[in-house]
This record gives sequence, C-alpha cells and structure tokens, in this order.
Amino acid sequence: MPAEADSPVSYSLLVGDTRIPLNDLIGYPLRLDFDGVIRCINCDRKTNKSFSQGFCYPCFRKLAACDTCIMSPEKCHYYQGTCREPEWGETHCMVEHVVYLANSSGLKVGITRGSQVPTRWIDQGAVDAIPMIRVATRQLAGFVEVACKKHVADRTNWRTMLKGEVPDMDLAQERDRLLGLIEDDLKALQDQYGEDALRPVGEAGLALSYPVEVWPEKVKTHNLDKASSAEGVLQGIKGQYLILDTGVINIRKYTGYEIRFQAFPDLGHKPDQAAK
Repeated sequence: MPAEADSPVSYSLLVGDTRIPLNDLIGYPLRLDFDGVIRCINCDRKTNKSFSQGFCYPCFRKLAACDTCIMSPEKCHYYQGTCREPEWGETHCMVEHVVYLANSSGLKVGITRGSQVPTRWIDQGAVDAIPMIRVATRQLAGFVEVACKKHVADRTNWRTMLKGEVPDMDLAQERDRLLGLIEDDLKALQDQYGEDALRPVGEAGLALSYPVEVWPEKVKTHNLDKASSAEGVLQGIKGQYLILDTGVINIRKYTGYEIRFQAFPDLGHKPDQAAK
C-alpha cells in the first residue's frame, strides 16, 4: 500500500491499474476475494506459492533481492564477486543507508536505504523514528545493526503495534545512549573503512500518526491462503495492515495475488464498481 507521511498517514491501494484512496473508506465495509491465482512480480508466471513476498521459486533462487544477505546485510558478498546481480547490488546495496531507531511496539533498531525514509518507518507502523548513523553501503549498515542488537531489539512485535500499545519515549535521548554503548564498535569500523563511511548524525526525528478509529483488543488475522475471502468494516490502517472489525490482514503478504477488492461506501446497496 503506497503511503504518504501526512497527518495521519495517507494510504492508497494499488489493485491492477486502479489506485484506491483508503483513508476515505474507514468506517465502511470492505471485501477481498482471492481467486486462486498467484503471479510472480518479476516474471509474471503463475506460481502455486509466493516466495519472499511475491516471487516464484525460480526467481526466488536467482534474484539478488531474494538472497539471504537482504535479511542479514552484514553477510553481503558483493566484494567477493558472487552477487547474484552485480548491477542490482550497485543501485540497491552500494548506496547510502541509514541506521535508525524507531518506536513501533517499543524501541528497535533498523536499516534502510536513504531514499526509503520515511517509507520504511511507515511500513513498520512506527509512531516515532530518528536517523542515527548514515553509512556508505548496506553491509556497513548491517555491521552497525549487529552491534546495536546487543543492546536493543531489531524486530517489531506486530500484534502490539496493531493494538496501539506503544510506550512514549525520547528517541533523541535513546540515540545518544546507544551511540555511547557502541562507541568502540563504531571506532573499529571507521578504522577499517574510513571515518566518512560511517557518520553519526544529529538529525531530527519524525512523529507519525495513523488513520485508526478503533484499535483491536485482540488481534485476529485473515489468511487468504486458508479462507479465500475476507470482509468486515475497515476500522483503521497501520503499517501494511488493514484493520477490520473481523480481523487484520497484511496486504504486503499477498503481493502477486489476484484479488478482487470491493468497498461499500453506500451501505444501502452494493457498489457499482469493483477493481481487480
């Protein structure tokens, strides 16, 4: 779901060639129907199962975007000459990355390309986020993240995030504290890769709010692989989740799925348009 960092975050849903504004549909019934067809987002072939959020198995095996170093950037092997797609690596990995702190279900550390700020923060449902260090490559970001993980989590508790149970915290203060804890690790990396390759920053953070009218007391999920339909009143949107009164659904999980999406803004009759 594309999103803009408005107040609250403004969401839309891409269904085929149709871009549907979602914030306007909060409070109205929705229905999603999976027709059983999954297409690879890279080669467009039909696949029985989606790998790495949208790929068929052959593409999953060959594309650099699906390599293990994407989840563990410190394992980048570009310098060894074994990158699956060196040109892709140059544009996605050998560029400036940001190591940041976010508050999505509590304090966490994360990394993203500089061009993906604040999109990455919104996708994680962060209510606050702040840059901590700018680095020259994705691998260096991974090294810094590994050092940070000794002191802070690197994952979001998505159930807590969707309940809106996020503690207040001063991320600027947490950034200073963490930089002190990893000072020796940073010095070692700068000695090896150069001071300019890793630059702690004092940039301001960003507070984010989301279009949610009702937070779920208990988080139940819709799984279109098990039940081909999901329907309910849209009560909010956060991260990449639609929050329905019947359960939540992770839209990104179904990238490549052929799904019919229907909205019923007029409760008196069915809509006269549906997108696929």
